[in-house]
Amino acid sequence: QVQFVESGGGLVQPGGSLRLSCAASGSIFSRYAMGWYRQAPRKQREFVARATIGGSTNYADSVKGRFTISRDNAKNTVYLQMNSLKPQDTAVYYCNSWPMPATSWGQGTQVTVSS
Repeated sequence: QVQFVESGGGLVQPGGSLRLSCAASGSIFSRYAMGWYRQAPRKQREFVARATIGGSTNYADSVKGRFTISRDNAKNTVYLQMNSLKPQDTAVYYCNSWPMPATSWGQGTQVTVSS
């Protein structure tokens, strides 16, 4: 069974930074690109960033230049370094495979950007 465990969220002031982590089950991590997604209140879940097994990355325009995705294939873990955070980054952040997310999702990690 595919599992994702996200961590690292919290409350941060605008302009601050956070680093999210996601431990994924090896059955999916070793086969697929991994992505970060987020869901803000009353909005649909959206793509944030992805990293292929080889390390190629891509970002949503809204986070480009501020967020950095990386993955440690030996640890089955994907990271999201978030800098220059804005209130509109407030959301629950999830990781999953990309471009086709697995049907099961983790609990996510809450990121709140507020002064």
